[in-house]
Amino acid sequence: MVVGLIIACEVAFWVLLAAGLAFRYGLRMPRTGLALLLCEPLLELVLFAVTAIDLRNGAEPDWRHGLAAVYIGFTVGLGHSTIRWADARVAHRFAGGPPPVRPPKYGRARAVHEWKVAGRWILAAVVALALLQAAVWYVGDGQAASLQAWQQRMLWVIAINVIIAGSYTLFPKEKR
Repeated sequence: MVVGLIIACEVAFWVLLAAGLAFRYGLRMPRTGLALLLCEPLLELVLFAVTAIDLRNGAEPDWRHGLAAVYIGFTVGLGHSTIRWADARVAHRFAGGPPPVRPPKYGRARAVHEWKVAGRWILAAVVALALLQAAVWYVGDGQAASLQAWQQRMLWVIAINVIIAGSYTLFPKEKR
C-alpha cells in the first residue's frame, strides 16, 4: 500500500505541476494555477500520515517505510526548485517570459552554484534522516534495521554532494 501511495504521490506531483502551469500560463488564470501548485505539500502530508498509521497499526518497518521518508525528504529539499525550474521554462516558451538562466560554467560562480545545488540535496537528505530517525524511535531499535539502512544511504547522499561541490571549489573549471 505504501509503495502504491508513493507512486501516486509522484504522479500527482507532476499532474499538479502541469495543471498549475497550464492554468497559470495557458488559461491565464494565475491564482488558480498558484492554488494548484500550493496543493503540492498536501501530497507529502497524506503520505506521511498513511505511513505513520501503517506503522501504528503494527506493520513491520521495512524498505517501503524508509522509501516514504526519503520521498518526503526529497520533495521538501528539491520540490520547490523543480517547480521554479519548470515555471521558468513554461513562462519562456508559452508566455513570452525571459529565457531561463543557465548555470555558470566556470570559476567561483560555478562553485557557488554547485554548493547551492548540494545544499538542496543535503536538505533533502537531512529531512529524510530526521523522518527516518523519528520512525526508528517510534518502532523501537529492535525493528529498525531497514530504516537505519536508509539512514546510511542518506549519509552517502550528503557525502557525495559535499565531494562534488567541494571539487568545484578546490578545482574550479577555467575558461579555455
